[in-house]
Amino acid sequence: MQALQFSATGSLDSLQVIDLPKPVAGTGEVLVEVRAAGLNPSDLKNVLGRFPYTATPRIPGRDFSGVVVEGPEELLGKAVWGGTGKGFSFTQDGCHAQYVVVPVNAVAPKPESLSFAQAATFGVPYITAWDALERSQVKAGTRFLIIGAGAVAKAAQALAKARGAEVVMAARRADAVQELRAKGVEAFQLPEAEQLPEQAQMHFQQQAPEVIFDTTGYWLPAAVNTLAAFGRIAVIAAPVDGLISMPILDLYRRGGSVIGINSLLYSLEECATMFEQISAAFEGALPIPEDFTELPLSEAVAAYHKVNEGGAEKIVLIP
Repeated sequence: MQALQFSATGSLDSLQVIDLPKPVAGTGEVLVEVRAAGLNPSDLKNVLGRFPYTATPRIPGRDFSGVVVEGPEELLGKAVWGGTGKGFSFTQDGCHAQYVVVPVNAVAPKPESLSFAQAATFGVPYITAWDALERSQVKAGTRFLIIGAGAVAKAAQALAKARGAEVVMAARRADAVQELRAKGVEAFQLPEAEQLPEQAQMHFQQQAPEVIFDTTGYWLPAAVNTLAAFGRIAVIAAPVDGLISMPILDLYRRGGSVIGINSLLYSLEECATMFEQISAAFEGALPIPEDFTELPLSEAVAAYHKVNEGGAEKIVLIP
């Protein structure tokens, strides 16, 4: 089979598309013929050595959709989606290949309303956003402020809206705010940090947000001072050195909580359960993704370089 593989971390130099033996499903596993695989920033960081536990040589790729070709009879020929979980593409081969082997309970039925390519855009951003909403208790009526306008932020907005939450987004760039507003999303441009509480309350009828999701890693101090009593802050990123100053006095006086979100803590099977829950949310409530580019697997190395150079558009690899 054709597969993308890297033999060393630290740069993109060892990435290459090569021929490897087609894997075989063992007991309790399925072999999936990959029809589409998402390319996420974490895939790039994996190759660049940002994850200390990555073992090489390795096939990267965390999100896939495809068809089961080996495994239990009841799954043969079924369209599925999966991925994202602990170890997948780090200590075991991922899905930037024509075939991938995963545990039998690590795949979920693909929503019929999604093409294979559309389904492959969901995994990492939607699993991360789903976990953030679950653990910060976002539900109908929750005043929910999302800081950032990337893939995870947009996934959180869609999922929270489907739950009936009151959602507002805040982004640094004016063009990102305009793009969100053009799609009917309530959004404002991030002000100076000390002005965030006032700006946020303007968009929540003079009330403070109950949950804030900082997808950037830089707004935690300002978020603490913006939070309602007993509020929650979910975070998924940090500065390169991992350090940030936080007004802990203001946090505990508010009775607030900070929640770290990391999809790598969940097994493939646990992520498959989340995929099923996300599928249920598709009953007319979630938008169908359209802003992505399809590239053949043969161009995967160039696709990684494009992401590394700052390309913002989602890329889906087609084996």
